[in-house]
This record gives sequence, structure tokens and C-alpha cells, in this order.
Amino acid sequence: MDRIILHCDMNGFFASVELLDYPELKNQPMAVCGSPENRHGIILAKNEIAKGYGVVTAETLWQARKKCPDLQIVPPHHDKYKHYSELINQIYLRFTDMVEPFSVDESWLDVTASQNLFGTGKEIADTIRKTVRKELGLTLSAGVSFNKIFAKMGSDYKKPDATTVITKENYKTILWPMDIRALFFVGKATAKKLEDCGIKTIGELAVSDKKAVSALLGKQGGVIHDYANGLDMTPVLRYGQMEKVKSVGNGTTFRRNLQNTEDIHTAVTGLSDTVASRLRKHKRKAFGIKVDIKDPDLKVISRQQQLDNPTNLAETIADTAMQIIGRSWKLRDPIRMLTITAINLCDENQAQQLSLFSEENILTEKGEKVERAMDAIREKFGDEAIAFGSVINNDIGLD
Repeated sequence: MDRIILHCDMNGFFASVELLDYPELKNQPMAVCGSPENRHGIILAKNEIAKGYGVVTAETLWQARKKCPDLQIVPPHHDKYKHYSELINQIYLRFTDMVEPFSVDESWLDVTASQNLFGTGKEIADTIRKTVRKELGLTLSAGVSFNKIFAKMGSDYKKPDATTVITKENYKTILWPMDIRALFFVGKATAKKLEDCGIKTIGELAVSDKKAVSALLGKQGGVIHDYANGLDMTPVLRYGQMEKVKSVGNGTTFRRNLQNTEDIHTAVTGLSDTVASRLRKHKRKAFGIKVDIKDPDLKVISRQQQLDNPTNLAETIADTAMQIIGRSWKLRDPIRMLTITAINLCDENQAQQLSLFSEENILTEKGEKVERAMDAIREKFGDEAIAFGSVINNDIGLD
């Protein structure tokens, strides 16, 4: 028996949520955008009217306004989006406990065992769309298929507020004529390599020689060749049993360029604090730290360093990041954006290669107690209740 998988994707989620509070903008071109004053002027979401003008996600505000001079802008409210995301997933859970969020506005559902109660996959998808629209005032598009990849592509196929069913009988007709870039997990670089070899559509990839594609792209080549042929048995995870995160990062474009070692240290301290806090929240530690640096000309370098022992401490992460920057960057050169990422993660209780009574282990334990106390204060009084001294009252845009 084939599985029945749904992929539900909210339509213009950020913009749709904001329109609930700004109904006067419903019939105007509108977008959610970061703060231009803080150099975060990037389009995060847009409504259908703005989309009709050619406004696209991730372009700059000035690019969007060249296309649509009357574009109305509202600031993002991520706590609000998280709240609505939870409400939406609670609706999904009325139909199955196999609900796997993919992002704040997308989830997969395995409704194979739910059909006796709620009807076919399409009927369940249509019922979910109507329920979300009625109860929350938001719309979504749904894909229904026999695997996760095709369900995802089905939700992208027709928007807004639509259901697309992709079966073993029709997927070649619907998906194979599509540009290779439409296949899930095929990025620009991968698409370019395939196109250079004459593979321009999903169908052409599907009928190509799998060994040749694997030789060209490595392991990824075999994976996407399987995807093109509908060979994906990846299960939908039960809600709350998500796979453990593989990396944890935090980055920002600064209100002004970082100009000296003091600026860089302030930025690294603030970013590392957030990364460490997130690691502890996920009960993970990192064996490596990666730093991405972007200059005012938008050129980016990426460097990393492995650790002898895993950490979830802000001080250790910051020290490592500063070492990386010191080796890789001329400290007098300006920095526009900085990202710090904890990589090579393990469970926080994984055995460490430290002597039980070593001085280093004792210092680590003390550091964890201090930072977990900070976590508790933030949990009770908010994220801004406590911070490292060097970050307080900074002028580079760190909260």
C-alpha cells in the first residue's frame, strides 16, 4: 500500500500574518521587510499583489521599489509568526500525529492511516485548507503524493490556496517536463553542472545514467536521480520527534561596519552568546566552530576550526571565533556581516576526553553553571534581561 503524504505550505506566510493586523493593506502591494536603517532592507515576504509586480523574496528594498514604487512595507514580527506556526501545526495534528515541520510555514503530514476517518489524501488536504482559512484567516497550498519530495513539489505546483495530487500514474506528465532547477534539493551550482552535460529537465535527469550522474556530483547525484524517479522512502517524523540539529548558527548585518578589534570582539561575544544558548536548548555541543565574514563589497570568506573537546559555552565559542578571525582577516579591514556557526555537533552528555578532575573540566563545569543561570533568567524575564558586559549599549545593532 502506497503512503499518502501531504506537504502543506502557507501562502506568503509572513505577509499574510501581518495583513491580519493591517487589513487596510489587503488590496495594496505589500511586503515584509527588515530595517533599511540597520541595513537589513531585504524583502522577507510579499503578498500576491506585490508578486504580480515582480517583487521577489530576498531582493533588496530598493530593487523591489524599482518594480513597484507604491510598495507598502511593514516590519517583521518573528514571535507572531512562531505563534501562528504553532496554531497551524495544531490543526494538522487533528488529522495525524505524523506531522514534521520543515520550516516555520511548511510541514509534511503522513495521513496514510487517517483515510478511514477523514477521506482520501486530497479530501484531507482540502479540509485542512478550509479549516486554516476559516479559523486563522490564512491560506495554504498542499501537495499530495506517495513520497515527501513529490508532495513538496506538489505544494509548489499551484498557488495560492490550492491542492495538487501527484501520483505514480501522473508524475511523469506533471514533473518531468519541469526545468531541472525545480527539483527539490537541486541548487544553482548543481543545475549548472547538469545543464552543461545536456540535462535540462527533471525527466532528462530521471532517464539519464545514474552512475554518470553520481560520478559528476558525488553522492548527491544518486540521491537526486532517485528523487526524479519518485524513489524516496524518507519517513515523516512524529510531531515533537524531529531529527537533532546538525549545526547552530547566528549572524547579522551590522548597523555600521566593524572597524577594529574592539568592534569585532563585541560582535563575536554577542553572536557566540546566542549560539551557545541555542546549543544548550537543543542539548547539543560542538566539536567545531565556523566563521563567515562579509566585507562592504559583499565578498565572503568562510573558515573553521575543530576543538579538542565539545563545547556549548559562549566564552569558548567566542575565543575560537576570535582565533579564526585573527588568522584569516586583517583586523583593520571593515566587516559588514558576521556569522558564527557551531558545527560537528554531539549530544551534550557525550563522553568528553577530559580527566574527571582536570582543571579544564572544573572550569568548564563552572562556566556551564553560569551560562545556564543566564538561560534561566532569560527564560523568566526575557532575552534582554541579561547579557555580557561588552555587548550592552553597543552601537553596531546587536540586540
